[in-house]
Amino acid sequence: MPSDDPEDAPFDPPRLLALLAGLGIEARTFQHEPVRTVSEARVATRHVPGCHCKNLFLEDRKGTAWLVVLPAERILDLRVLAEALGTRRLSFANAPSLQEALGLAPGSVSPFGVVNDGAGKVRVVLDRDLLARPALKFHPLANTSTTVITPGDLLRFLEATGHPPMLVDLE
Repeated sequence: MPSDDPEDAPFDPPRLLALLAGLGIEARTFQHEPVRTVSEARVATRHVPGCHCKNLFLEDRKGTAWLVVLPAERILDLRVLAEALGTRRLSFANAPSLQEALGLAPGSVSPFGVVNDGAGKVRVVLDRDLLARPALKFHPLANTSTTVITPGDLLRFLEATGHPPMLVDLE
């Protein structure tokens, strides 16, 4: 039987932003029209300083879910990534898998989604280059806004949610 306890419900943007504040993470959020692609997000947030990021929700042959985060301009070879992760054949997960694992719809994927993965099944992979950027831009669980945080605060958030990231060089 489903619980009526709001604490058991998937996070939404206001609850996520409250969690970030509770963790002492400074987050600036900017509202905009819905965007589904990195190109659309660049246009919608061109006035917002920070690194545009690609967030790829992938699965391997064994069914392991991977959330891969890298600078938007970086081209990623899935075969090379699979080798770096010690797995075989990565492919893009479908929308139902994304919804089940992170409570997100396509176009809203970001590392903030792991807040809805209480079981810690999703493995997070960050391109090491992101750590050198002054600020990073992500959707706060919905593609109608963008939240900016520092790389250090992203790491703190991932640790606090039980998703310590694997750092890789994706060049």
